[in-house]
Amino acid sequence: GEACSLQFFSNDQYRNPMVMRIASLGYQKGFGGHFHNDNSITALRDIPGLVVGCPRRGDDAAMMLRTLAAMAKVAGRVWAFLEPIALYMTKDLYEPGDGLWQVTYPGPDQALVPGEERVYGAGNTDLVIFTFGNGVPMSLRAAREIEKRQGWKARVVDLRWLLPLNDAAIGRHAAECKRILVVDEGRRSAGLGEGIITAIVEAGQGAKPVLRVVGADTFTPLAGAALLVLPGEADIVAMAGKLA
Repeated sequence: GEACSLQFFSNDQYRNPMVMRIASLGYQKGFGGHFHNDNSITALRDIPGLVVGCPRRGDDAAMMLRTLAAMAKVAGRVWAFLEPIALYMTKDLYEPGDGLWQVTYPGPDQALVPGEERVYGAGNTDLVIFTFGNGVPMSLRAAREIEKRQGWKARVVDLRWLLPLNDAAIGRHAAECKRILVVDEGRRSAGLGEGIITAIVEAGQGAKPVLRVVGADTFTPLAGAALLVLPGEADIVAMAGKLA
């Protein structure tokens, strides 16, 4: 907060550009998050001027860091780079050994446009799933099961940039799809999901079937107990069934 306020209150006479890499979020077998086992990013999203990004695989991480460093140097911005530590060593997506979460290191000329989302199944319109971080691979796996059960082809939108949210992109994807699901590994109260739902409603898409899959309003316990309060793939599949 102090780092972000200096530029504002000095009328841009002073800048303290900064990129903070933060080991973040849950699912790391009971140990994770910037408070060791916490999944909340609410406090970060409440700081004016702070930009928050959250990559979900290696190529996005490299390209996002390049963007953050450039913006810090050029505009003097303060950035929080949330790294989902449970995905650090992830290689597979659907089955052990499939290698589908491995990517080629992007060339030095590649970077991300701030606010730009990544879309899986861009042409699918039965269901759109908005998510980030650990929610991306969970949603992709859940989407296969949803197709088996409901016959729906899902579009999974990895928001990547959590502050500010790209409200225009959220509204566009919501408008193109029949049903909407928000997968937020944070807590039910004051989590990112609330901002996503607001963007959907303000885009005039609130009349469509829309539900959230979120974590419980509690601290994240250690070891296997963490999975009792964090959303999982089965929760995503079950909630999608309620959109029928």
